[in-house]
Amino acid sequence: MTIKKDDAINHIHADFEELANLVLEQLDLMEQVIISGEIEVPDEDLKRIQTNEKDIDKREVKLSDKIVNAIVLYKPVASDLRWIMACYRIILSLERIGDIVINITDFVKKIKTPEVYEKLREVLSNMTIQSIKMVRKSLLAYLNDDREFAVWTIKNDVVFDEINHKLLKKIIAKTDTAESNKHLLMSIVTIKEMMSNIERIADHATNIAEAAIYSIEGKDVRHHKLDQ
Repeated sequence: MTIKKDDAINHIHADFEELANLVLEQLDLMEQVIISGEIEVPDEDLKRIQTNEKDIDKREVKLSDKIVNAIVLYKPVASDLRWIMACYRIILSLERIGDIVINITDFVKKIKTPEVYEKLREVLSNMTIQSIKMVRKSLLAYLNDDREFAVWTIKNDVVFDEINHKLLKKIIAKTDTAESNKHLLMSIVTIKEMMSNIERIADHATNIAEAAIYSIEGKDVRHHKLDQ
């Protein structure tokens, strides 16, 4: 039974790493789209993003089933069970991050005033880079039992509130009311939605980091102030 249990956990670990790497690939593609400043997403990148999204959904379902089976069939000990339950929480966040990448790609295609997008591209790019860094560190925290990376991710989540405020101020400062029209306003709304989605990526990174701490220490730090 122990050998079968260990094999099951090893399979879950391997599948999890494949899913995590696929989501990170999606985030890298999204970063390229935003940093380019173009409102036309290359067909090749778009097709790759869409194909990856379908693969992510399939992997999430398959991995969830494996987790349930491992718990039911092998009744893992407390430390293994914590790791498995944390894994389940994390794959839900990874799947949602995949959905957000699709959302952001769609938002880019809806922008009708490239000049407004260009003015805000630096801020959006910085937000994107920071959110992806948070996802990477949170995943490393879980895979390597690295509490320091988990704490870093959770602490950095508050930075996004400040970035949000700065972006809104920049939008207002760069908008000439004399030239406000339907396309301009729609672009501003779309960019604001993009920003909110990037913030959600950071939120999911925090969820992953919290799950990592649960796996490492058995503590549920959600909705609580985090001790150093």
